[in-house]
Amino acid sequence: MHEKRRLLRTAVYAAQRAADLIADAARPNPSTWDVKGASDFATQIDRDAEQRIAEAVLREYPDATVLGEELTPDGIHRGLVWVVDPLDGTTNFLHGYPAFGVSVAAVLDGAPAVGVVIDVARGLTYQASAGGGAWCGDQPLRVSQIHDPAFALVGTGFPFKRIDLLPQYLRQFDTILRSTSGIRRAGSAALDLVYVAAGIFDGFWELSLAPWDVAAGTLIAREAGAVVTDLAGDEDVIRQGPIVAGNPAMHRWLLDRLTD
Repeated sequence: MHEKRRLLRTAVYAAQRAADLIADAARPNPSTWDVKGASDFATQIDRDAEQRIAEAVLREYPDATVLGEELTPDGIHRGLVWVVDPLDGTTNFLHGYPAFGVSVAAVLDGAPAVGVVIDVARGLTYQASAGGGAWCGDQPLRVSQIHDPAFALVGTGFPFKRIDLLPQYLRQFDTILRSTSGIRRAGSAALDLVYVAAGIFDGFWELSLAPWDVAAGTLIAREAGAVVTDLAGDEDVIRQGPIVAGNPAMHRWLLDRLTD
């Protein structure tokens, strides 16, 4: 337990260092944006934020590995791996749309041990440790109690990096929209998952996400009572692929509809 507290303290500190940099940064001129792919950008702010996180975690755990979106995207390793997204929702940040965050998770031999997501625009810190519950500040997080899809609000993400998945996604979107009270797309999977944890979203799905998108948010959601799997129901989601999350009833309903 002492080690998890140390890991969580390190994760919070590292994430806050990145969040402070982002909050103080001016939106960069579009001429300086790096185009990683269609509708997928990075800036020096992303890289500087990841460097801040890496320096903070490696100072405490020099033998660990850092797996980050911008500087070290080379796969999950054994042992202690810090899986980080220094700015989840870069496009939102670049346009001044207030839905972007910092995600830091400590993954031990493939299993998330602690996770921190900071909603930078709102100044909210979500955190969890395995077996220790999930929190936003000093408030415990619990998933919603909505079991009837007709009353449910569901989050989603568009497969903008995998346009080949768009026909499948649009069929799913049609099915879910017809049966729920609404669908929202904020553009940050890390925030989507903590919204499930906080009971804001009753469920969430996306077809193509990377480990750094989901590592911290998955642990926070699970510690708040959510079920998080891939489309096959596999709980190993800290990898490239789809994700389905929700309170137990809504997760089952979503999984059934998305795979029908």
